[in-house]
Amino acid sequence: MIKRKKLIKVAIDSPAAAGAGTLAKLISKHYNLLHLDTGRCYRYVANIKISTPSNYNYKYLKKKIGNLKITDLKDKRLLSDKVATVASIIAKDKKIRKLVHSFQKNCADNPPSRYNGSCLDGRDITYKIMPNAEFKFFITANVKTRAYRRYRELKQIKKKISFDEILKSIKKRDKNDYSRKLSPLKKTKDSVLINTTNLSKRACFLKIKKIIDRKIKY
Repeated sequence: MIKRKKLIKVAIDSPAAAGAGTLAKLISKHYNLLHLDTGRCYRYVANIKISTPSNYNYKYLKKKIGNLKITDLKDKRLLSDKVATVASIIAKDKKIRKLVHSFQKNCADNPPSRYNGSCLDGRDITYKIMPNAEFKFFITANVKTRAYRRYRELKQIKKKISFDEILKSIKKRDKNDYSRKLSPLKKTKDSVLINTTNLSKRACFLKIKKIIDRKIKY
């Protein structure tokens, strides 16, 4: 156990398929932190819109997000490219963002006592959800590398989709994420930039671990 007076808070922002989710899981496991892939929250809402459009209204969504548990976000249906595209559009909705932000901030600030802190990855974590996080990272990689990673990931779960479709989808999501007026994706001045294009998962993890270990006390 890490003996600290305060919680370890790690905030990670990144464009789609840059490897942030994998790194966040590794960091969370190593330091015993609650992990939340915040994009899954918008995917969760997007899946409701796609699968049960008649239920897609603010009152219903408020109730669903109010009762949301991290285990609900592990539904494999949330991994589809269609859900991802709808989620990036939904993320522009101010009222929905407010609901989702409330859930995300609670996870960041009040992780269960069995954890030493929290690690959240998404698009607006470093400046909107966890502005006071002790550790902030911006994970990126070139667009073709990211598309190939997502293509390989989807192939492993037997999804029939072409590389060109994935590349087009990621470029579209990048445009939505970087250009939206509400909580756009951006690198903050106090975030450490980590480009994963030519680095292995292990190398990226060790780079981040070195930064965290400089500050924490065992």
